[in-house]
Amino acid sequence: MQKPFDLSKFRTSVTKSISGISAGFHDPKDWISTGNFALNYLISGDFNKGIPLGKVSVFAGESGSGKSFLCSGSLVHQAQKMGCQVVLFDSENALDEDWLKALDVDTSPEKLLRISVSMIDDVAKTLNDFLKDYKSNYGDLEYEEMPKLVFVIDSLGMLLTPTDVAQFEKGDLKGDLGRKPKALTALIRNTVNQLAPFPIALVATNHTYASQDMFDPDDKISGGQGFIYASSIVVALQKLKLKEDADGNKVTDVKGIRAKCKVMKSRYSKPFETVQLKIPYDTGLEPISGLVDIFETKEIFTKVGNKLLYVSPVTGEEHKYFRKQWNDAEKLQMVMDEWGTNPNRDYHPLEDIDDEFEEETLDGQSTTIE
Repeated sequence: MQKPFDLSKFRTSVTKSISGISAGFHDPKDWISTGNFALNYLISGDFNKGIPLGKVSVFAGESGSGKSFLCSGSLVHQAQKMGCQVVLFDSENALDEDWLKALDVDTSPEKLLRISVSMIDDVAKTLNDFLKDYKSNYGDLEYEEMPKLVFVIDSLGMLLTPTDVAQFEKGDLKGDLGRKPKALTALIRNTVNQLAPFPIALVATNHTYASQDMFDPDDKISGGQGFIYASSIVVALQKLKLKEDADGNKVTDVKGIRAKCKVMKSRYSKPFETVQLKIPYDTGLEPISGLVDIFETKEIFTKVGNKLLYVSPVTGEEHKYFRKQWNDAEKLQMVMDEWGTNPNRDYHPLEDIDDEFEEETLDGQSTTIE
């Protein structure tokens, strides 16, 4: 009988001799909550799981749609809660310490490193140097023993190429001749495989622009499609006005932001589903916003007259309330917990999560928003 080839020996040889290569499967073990149950569910299929470590995620939107609030604020806060350190690349020079602290982000040097950058090359070199050092120091440890880290790039759209800088210095701004999409593609492609074996996430924001295609009117993500193809998760955000008071009553004044989030790409859940998140100016992102709509869409809630009916899969008890009455954390937690015990539902019990958010949309060539 022929002796089988020793794949385990070959795996060890390959991973140690070739830089930037890893072997085996790297299914996510750790997830960072977005701070909102509904958005978590649309991204991962689990109300507690938002962004996976070991992957690249992109949030894109127009100015003021909430992407910086979500990625540099809420996600960073949630990451720190689970013991992650954060490196924040700020290309917009817009992330003030007071603003981050107001979102409960720990800005102490041992928890957060903010780096002001302007060029794609600088981000690439920093990431490359860090990952080489990380692999050298922690690559032989068990996954559970490795330090957890999150890189946030806010934003890709503001990063420059060497051509941009050279033209600015000459006072002759003709554009970079399409070099930026190629540079962004190279940045993500060189990073994505290096992240895979480690508890490290890369989260980036990007801008969008209005589509000129009458047959495909959704907004487009700028910067080309290279980083979109390499990303595990792509979320598009649109900016809407929140004209409701704290009790959910309609008002004429704008009280905050309604961020319409559409999951354009996810390897962990059904894509192209949408949820609207409420972000009041006074209190920040509402963790339960969007849940009632999801429960109604999934037919967990049934419309009976002008009320919504929920029948417990555990006790068979009926709960019937007006929509406004369902927007209550205790009631919704009951539904989430009971729904999680229903074997016909692909869902897991939840834990509490915190709050916060801001706004923006999607740019690119083929990725679109609703």
